[in-house]
Amino acid sequence: MPQFQNQDVIELARGASRLLVAPQAGARLLSWTIGGAPIIHWPDAPDWSRPGLIRGGNPLLFPFIARHWVDGRMGRWRDAQGVVRDVPLHGFARDLPFAAQVAPQGDGVRMTLTDNAATREVYPFGFRFEAAYRLEDESTLDVELTTTNTGDTPLPYYAGHHFYFALPHGQRGETTITLPRNVHRRQLPDGATTAPAPGATHYRFDDPQIIDRFHCLDGEPDAPVRIDMPAQQRAIEIDLRRPGSASWYAVTTWTLAPDSDFYCVEPWLGLPDAIHTGLGLRWLAPGETQTAALRMRVSAQIGKAA
Repeated sequence: MPQFQNQDVIELARGASRLLVAPQAGARLLSWTIGGAPIIHWPDAPDWSRPGLIRGGNPLLFPFIARHWVDGRMGRWRDAQGVVRDVPLHGFARDLPFAAQVAPQGDGVRMTLTDNAATREVYPFGFRFEAAYRLEDESTLDVELTTTNTGDTPLPYYAGHHFYFALPHGQRGETTITLPRNVHRRQLPDGATTAPAPGATHYRFDDPQIIDRFHCLDGEPDAPVRIDMPAQQRAIEIDLRRPGSASWYAVTTWTLAPDSDFYCVEPWLGLPDAIHTGLGLRWLAPGETQTAALRMRVSAQIGKAA
């Protein structure tokens, strides 16, 4: 395998488009560049001793998303029988090694994680979780998350993405996001989820109110998510309406600090703490499989945002 930052990686390429993926580090998509220009951000000097905490790429969120609370304590969840277990932030998949199979053409990869004794301590279910990336062409990336219940009891889950898009912080004021119809929520410091409120469909990235906001889709999306980046002379569309896909529940927007040169746009199948609130909680019957798909397209044409 090729090396990147002293790590084994898989390189996918199609034309000027190039992806780096690290299966052993949570199946992390590290970077996506087109003609050398970064679409997905990756830091120059990350701390590889704690790969799950690196601010870049696309950490995979499974089996649950973000923070969970039981009796005022964060990092715990209660099952249907009342048993309370620990659960890491954003689940455990981003910290575990996946098996990988590269497409013969070198433009796609499928990575797989299955349950083991350690995962069953915190999540007592049999599962197969797969992440697939494929370059449809040099400006289009297809992404799938597939979850299968390999056990004999119903399996609760809600997976998601955490895409770090490259955006110099000085360009936030002229960069915009356009969303499908939505209502917005957020998680309060005590773990409670706010009631839904009507959401706008157009924001600038320097708007502080969209940091850590859950834009919950109001029915099936009526349009793709669109990021317009005039300073970089490109737009990015994220199509959540792929044929046969499970319905995405929300798109979350987040960044770390005012001077962070990235902004995260995160399609989620459910909300944080959904195992307790039901907001996006999904159940798979034994033997059932569900795939959540999206298509990301980068365009050099910057249109007027809606």
